[in-house]
Amino acid sequence: MAFATFSHRFLPARRQALAALALAACGVLGSGPAAFAQSQAPAPAGPLKVVASFSILGDMVKQIGDGDVQVDVLVGPDGDAHEYEPTPADARRIAAAQLLVVNGLGFEAWLPKLVRAAGFKGTTVVASEGVTPRDFGGDATGGHDHDHGGGKHDDHGHEGNTDPHAWQSLANGARYARNIGAALAAADPAHADAYRQRTDAYVARIEAMDARVKQAFAALPPERRRVVTSHDAFGYFGDAYGMTFISAMGISTEAEPSAADVARIIGQIRQEKVPAVFFENVSSPRLAQQIARETGARVGGTLYSDALAKPGLPAATYLGMFEWNLSQFMAALKP
Repeated sequence: MAFATFSHRFLPARRQALAALALAACGVLGSGPAAFAQSQAPAPAGPLKVVASFSILGDMVKQIGDGDVQVDVLVGPDGDAHEYEPTPADARRIAAAQLLVVNGLGFEAWLPKLVRAAGFKGTTVVASEGVTPRDFGGDATGGHDHDHGGGKHDDHGHEGNTDPHAWQSLANGARYARNIGAALAAADPAHADAYRQRTDAYVARIEAMDARVKQAFAALPPERRRVVTSHDAFGYFGDAYGMTFISAMGISTEAEPSAADVARIIGQIRQEKVPAVFFENVSSPRLAQQIARETGARVGGTLYSDALAKPGLPAATYLGMFEWNLSQFMAALKP
């Protein structure tokens, strides 16, 4: 399973410098291979040591691995992977891992350098392998408004024009789960049957949730299926469930849109009578609140897009995130 190619040319210089200093502090710079290598890890003596790049993948590993895995997550709950700066502790976690689970599709632009520096000798699992990528710039599969506002691809750190948020379709989420389950079984043959059974059970739950979400949105009048979100993270969701998303900040969680961009979005919302504006747990609510005030659209609450909620909250798991987001959408959009 090959690891997707990433680029660092889009990362702000300050973040690259801070990451380099952090890695140098723990003495790992220059110690690793020149590229992401995939090798056969030995059978684990205890729980399989897995590192996941961000919280959504971490939860999937836990659901399938259960007590047979030990999971560390680099970008945790409510963490913004777009602005993440690796630490020396991250390098140590990766160096000790047998599996590294990543999203791919250019999402973790900061990760390849960290992995090389850590001298990672385990297997890299690309959870998104096999999904059909979508572009930010087109509208090929219906329903999604790729209005990027003032955001730039450079700020987001994505590779090219590919939208990496594939987990926002539950059909893709099922593929993620199968990829992760297969990798766990291959790395830990002694528990392979248990991984397969848990994978099948988890995929069945994902597919049941997918059917529920489709049914809920199909019941909404078409004119109620348009909302504003903070940044452009819901393209796969829109394509899968017949929703149109207008992103106030484009694809970036860092850049602020210009006054002209905000005015254009406000005009579009008024013209199209968009019923609700949402903000995300990884973005500031200020812009969404401003747009709602000036348009009369309802503030629909917090959505979870790129990160789960903290443990104990309803959106603390992948399926809990969909359950929560669905409840927020329905509360704001039902006539």
